Amino acid sequence: MEYRRFANTIVARMDKGEEILEQIQSIAEKEEVKLASIRALGATDDFTVGVFKTGEKKYYANEFRGDHEIVSLTGTISTMDGQFYAHLHMSAGNEKGQVFGGHLNRAVVSATCEMVIEVIDGQVERAFDEEIGLNLFRFI
Repeated sequence: MEYRRFANTIVARMDKGEEILEQIQSIAEKEEVKLASIRALGATDDFTVGVFKTGEKKYYANEFRGDHEIVSLTGTISTMDGQFYAHLHMSAGNEKGQVFGGHLNRAVVSATCEMVIEVIDGQVERAFDEEIGLNLFRFI
């Protein structure tokens, strides 16, 4: 991975074999990012995305292997109990143009991933919401 910071914008290139969430956390910790918006594209051959079933308050994961283009990766960086917290969704398409997506659990870069992180001045914490069953924004 390589990245550069330009004022409140971080531009990153993640390389083959790197796991995207691990690299985002590394950047956020090095740059002391507490709140940000993320967007990216690239390629992956090993990723897991899930869907949250609200009635069950449970995530279901789907694993994918093989060549896929990341057509959209978007989300936020915030904090929970003062620690790094990322909430990302990703869609990736295969050679037939079929697109699969959901909440990003894991994605390994197969060629490259180009990412832009827009750092926002401030901090938003997360807290678990019993009714919903998720860690939601809590404005402090």
